[in-house]
Order: sequence, then structure tokens, then C-alpha cells
Amino acid sequence: MRGQCTYTLGELARFCGVEVEGDPHTPIGGVGTLEGAEPGEITFLTNPLYRAYLGHTRAAAVILRKQDREATDLPCLITDNPHGCYAQVARKLFPEVRPRPGIHRTAEVHPEARVSPLASIGPQAVIEAGALIDDGAVVGAGGYVGERVHLAQDVFLYPRVTLYAGVTLGPRTLVHSGAVIGADGFGMAWQEGQWLKVPQVGGVRIGADVEIGANTTIDRGAIEDTVIEEGVKLDNLIQIAHNCRIGAHTVIAGCTGISGSSRIGARCRIGGGVGIVGHVEICDGVTVSGFSLITKSITRPGVYTSAIPSQPHRAWLHTLAHLRGLPEWAERVRRLEMAQVQHDHSIENGE
Repeated sequence: MRGQCTYTLGELARFCGVEVEGDPHTPIGGVGTLEGAEPGEITFLTNPLYRAYLGHTRAAAVILRKQDREATDLPCLITDNPHGCYAQVARKLFPEVRPRPGIHRTAEVHPEARVSPLASIGPQAVIEAGALIDDGAVVGAGGYVGERVHLAQDVFLYPRVTLYAGVTLGPRTLVHSGAVIGADGFGMAWQEGQWLKVPQVGGVRIGADVEIGANTTIDRGAIEDTVIEEGVKLDNLIQIAHNCRIGAHTVIAGCTGISGSSRIGARCRIGGGVGIVGHVEICDGVTVSGFSLITKSITRPGVYTSAIPSQPHRAWLHTLAHLRGLPEWAERVRRLEMAQVQHDHSIENGE
């Protein structure tokens, strides 16, 4: 994939703060995979399973670790973190394009909203009373910014993002299309044979450098705010219920659902399709494998898994038969253990 700029390998090495081996004057104008890269593009190696492709890649240069250097004669960027270095290179070759400041003629901005002249408001966007939009912030086409919403410096909202009243987004936060932030949490009270809606009067506070994926939803708090701390990265189609708190630099993959009042620590990694029940706490540094169900608090860092990996259908039927028999087997083991205890007791007493 060709980028918008071309740099020499030496310039990219200096930009990333890494070592270059080979011709530093090699021009780099794009990025590609080990298999698909074209001449003039740079690729990277992180997974040793793809090491064999180094001998066949058409790329002009490769980003890799020192121990993989002997596997290729191509010019290289040497780093302990090839994926991170690749991200820096890609951002250099594909710089972000932001719309020009100004308010589109079809946008509706309430007279009591405060919009920086350096902000950009797209076509048919709606900005309600009391909203505050700082320098460099972008509201995409069809976006809705509710009352008392604060968009800090350089926030970027892609088209059709909806922010309900009282939402705050920290600097450089990025929100993809279809996301809804600040909708009512699912708060109901049972009274006289019917459900009574509990007013959701809290807000949503989102820190700096957060990314929120397409069609992800974050509910406002029932009383206090729902909080997403700085550096959190949320994939598409995630549901975060009211009163949750997500710790700094945690990443959560798509289709995960987090029930109300749960707290997830900092630097956690939550796989796709995970379910987290309400009112649990997950400490810092926890990894949860995809499709796991978390029903109790986790107090020690580590990797947690509850999903059953796929297997051939006939093998699964065999496994299922054993699972159904577990209560009977457990009872048999319990009786055997009791019999063994009685036997040991008899021997000790010389019976």
C-alpha cells in the first residue's frame, strides 16, 4: 500500500529511534505484508511462524528483531518491538488528514454552545446548548453533540457519532461511526407488578488518547459517572453498562459485554466476545481469553480462560456425554474418598 510520503530508511530509523542495517538511502514509500509487499515498501516480522517468508518477500526493507537478521539480506530496521516500530513508520507514511476548521453551512449549532474557531463541524451535525468544543476538535457529518458535552483539544468524531448530554471526552480521543455514548443505563426497579424506570442522572467521563470503535455503546451512570480512563482502546460492537470503570491503557476486543458497576483495572487485555457480569472487579494486568465468562472478581494478574475450544462434532458429542455424567462421577468419587478415609481410620486404630 503506497503512502502519501516517501522517506529513506535512515530517516525512518531516526524517526523511530531504532538501528538501521543495510543501505540507509533505501527509499520507502509504502507498507505491505511479508507476502504482499511490493518494491519500495517496508514490511515487518513479529510472529516466528512467518519467518520463512523473509526469503521470498519483495519488500524493499524489513522491520525485525536482531535474532531474525540473518534470515534476510534486505536492509532492516532492528528493534525489540517490530510491531510498535511498524506502527510508527505507518503513521509517518500515512499522516492523518483532518478537515479544515469551520462550521459547515448545514450544521446546526445552538447559540449557547461554544465552538472554537479552530474546530471543525461537519455537514448536518447538531451541537446543543452548553456544549464546549475545543481547538482542533472534529465533529463528523451527521454527528450529535448533546447539552453540556465537552470535547477537549483534538478530539475526532467520525460521521454519525452520538453523544448524549453530560459526556466529556479527553484530548485526542477518537470515536468511530455509529458509537453512542451516554445513553441511559439499563436501570429498572420492580414495583407493583411492573418495571419502573430508574432515572440515569450520571454522565460519562472519557480520558485522553482513548479510541472507541464503530457501534460501541457506553451507558451513562445511574448516579455517578461511567469512567473510561486514559489510553483505553475499545474495539467495535462493545457494550459498557452504567457505572463501569475501565482502567488506563486497557484494551477490549469486539462484541464484549460488560455489565453494570464492574471495574476493570489498568493494562488489562480483554478478548472478543467476553461476558463480564455486574459488580465484579478485575485487578490490573489481567488477560481474559476470548469468549470467556467472568462471574467473580479477579484479584491476581494473569491469564483467565473459561471458553471451550472448538473440536469436531462427533468429538464434541463424546465430550458432552462425559460432561452430563459429571454429577454421577463426582458422587462416586465422594463415596470412594469416604470409604478410603474410613479404611485408613480403621488401620490407624488397629481394627
